[in-house]
Formats: sequence, C-alpha cells, structure tokens
Amino acid sequence: MMTNSEFVLRNARIVLADRVIEHGWLAVAQGRIAEIGEGGVPAGSLDAGGDLIIPGLIELHTDHLEAHYTPRPKVQWNPLAAVVSYDGQLATSGITTVLDSLRVWREEEASDIDGEAAVLANAISAARDANLLRADHFLHLRCEIPMPNVVAEAKELVGRPDIRLMSLMDHTPGQRQFRDEVKLREYYRGKGGGMSDAELDAMFARRIYCKENYAEANMREIVALAHQHNIPLASHDDTTEENVADAVRDRVAVAEFPTTIEAARALHDAGIDIMMGAPNVVRGGSHSGNIAAAELAREGLLDILSSDYVPSSLLMAALQLPEHAEAIDLAAAVRTVTKAPAEAVGLFDRGEIVAGKRADLIRVHIAHDVPVVRSVWREGHRVA
Repeated sequence: MMTNSEFVLRNARIVLADRVIEHGWLAVAQGRIAEIGEGGVPAGSLDAGGDLIIPGLIELHTDHLEAHYTPRPKVQWNPLAAVVSYDGQLATSGITTVLDSLRVWREEEASDIDGEAAVLANAISAARDANLLRADHFLHLRCEIPMPNVVAEAKELVGRPDIRLMSLMDHTPGQRQFRDEVKLREYYRGKGGGMSDAELDAMFARRIYCKENYAEANMREIVALAHQHNIPLASHDDTTEENVADAVRDRVAVAEFPTTIEAARALHDAGIDIMMGAPNVVRGGSHSGNIAAAELAREGLLDILSSDYVPSSLLMAALQLPEHAEAIDLAAAVRTVTKAPAEAVGLFDRGEIVAGKRADLIRVHIAHDVPVVRSVWREGHRVA
C-alpha cells in the first residue's frame, strides 16, 4: 500500500543533474528516491500533468527571517510565530533546505540594526522540536567582523550542531558592497526607518573606528573558530585583489556576492564557489550598482544562487538563467539552486534526483513565464 512517503509520479519533466527526462516517472520509498524511468509506469501512480519535477531548492543565505521577526522598525513579533510564518513562505517557494542567515552583530547606539541571532536560533530549535517546520533548517552565522563583541557572540553560538556556514561580513562605509557611500545612505534611509544625515554620519564614523581597531584581530579569531569546529566559511562582497587574497588565505568555501568581475574571476581561479543573488538575476542587475549576476553567468563564473531577501526569486532566477547564458541549459541552471549549494556545505544526501538520495522534491508549473510551486515533498512527505 502506498503511504504519504511512498508513491510514484508519472507524466513529468524530471530535471536530473545533467539532463532532463521529458516524459519520465520516479518512485519514492522510505523517504528516498527509489527509481527513475521513462515511458510506462506502475498502476496507481500520481499524474504530474507534464510539470517539472526538480530537487527541493537549497538556500544558503537568506536573512528574510528578520523581516518576519521585525516587520516594522522597532516592532518585534513573537519569534516562534515569525519562524513558522517564514518557514511556510520558504516551502511554498520550493525551498526544502535552508541555512537561516542570522546576524552576529551588536552596534553601539544603533540597537535597531542589531541582529538577534540567539533569540532566532532558539526559536528555530523550538519550532523544529515541536515538528512545526516544513523545510529542513540549518544556521548560517553572518559575522560582522569589525563589531567589538562579534567574537564573544559567535562563541556563544558556534557549538550548536545545526550551524553549517559562517560568513565574514564587513559593511564599513567606502568599501566592498558600499564603495559608493551614497548607496549606503540610501540603503539605511530605507531600512532604518528614515535615519538623518547626522545620525548616519555618526554611525559611519563609529564603523570606521571599529574597523581600524577591531577588525584584524576579530577576523583571525572568527576564522580560527570556524576551522576549529569544521564549519565552512564564506567571504562577502569581495571587490579587490586584497579581498580575494584574504578569502584564499582563510580557506573560504563560498564567495557571496562578489562586486566586480575581476574579483569573481580570481575567486573562480582559486577554486572558490561563487554565489550571487537571485533577485539580481530577476531584476536584471544589482540594487547596489555592482556586477550583474547574469554577466557572471555568461562568463562561466556563477556556481550558486541565493534568494537573499525574496524567497520566491530562487526558483524564478534559476529558470531564467538559460535565457541569459547560452552555455547554461535547464539542468545546469537547476544545479545552481540544488546540487551546488548542497555540496558547498557538505549536504551530500540531497540536491539531486538520483536513486538513494533524499526525496526532497518540488512540482513546478509555469504560466505566463512565472513558475508556481504546486507540490513540495521533504523526505517523501508532502509538506506543501
């Protein structure tokens, strides 16, 4: 008898890691993919209606949880309720595995910008323990290196078994993502609830002071902490040759959102996976005025996509990639949101439709060039 976690799908376009089966079927048993085939299928199978069947999406960097926890400036929601709401949005976007990006960040005289990593990590654990989650959740600690307390705060969290990535962040004005200080001012005027020029001047001065006085020592300690606990590292917003050299020295696995093609090419040559934002693909460029993800794709310099701040962008961007780069077919595009991110953080049991791997699957229908997630399975169980 077929159960919720044992079924056969037929009449599907199945996206494998290297090709697409146009008229395929697959069988799921005991939470794993049991068999894949073409043509006739056993009786009692479920009709996929010609839709795409792809692996569940794997998200390495999304700080969207914070939008649910702090939906308005100075408004904090119940953290458990925020996690459950956020998780539901991820699942209906096709994301079955997520690294929740939590800011390890305390900033003097700017508490409205502080991260709440411990609060949110505990809420995620509580939701998991209560079986409230549809997606599989891990943690990504976004460590703001110049902040005086970043090492102490990271040490309080780093022993958790669900941490899969730590990133080396530096949002000091005048460098990396915000080399153009005007863009940074625009960003915080929108995000911070309308900060005045005087308030921004004071914030920027503090950040420059913190970088000059804390960043170098903090970087050494955070990198050592990650290596000690065998947690993969990510660099962030690499721009210059010096940034790339630091990433190579620190043995980072993933470079998040490099801002120039020169940095991306050097990172690629060093064997570091390059992650870009899916909203960058969908919008046709970076909101900060940096390199377009589609340009890196055309140059063969794009390995992984991240939804960043729009969960639904992950699937949309992957399906749009073949339109931007002739060398990228549908299978290669889907790898950027499934197999490649899974392998980057050591999750080798998922991210690919192959016998023996987890049956984390999504059924995708496309109408008017917009993908709609019709069904989601995690380990063979229907969750959306």
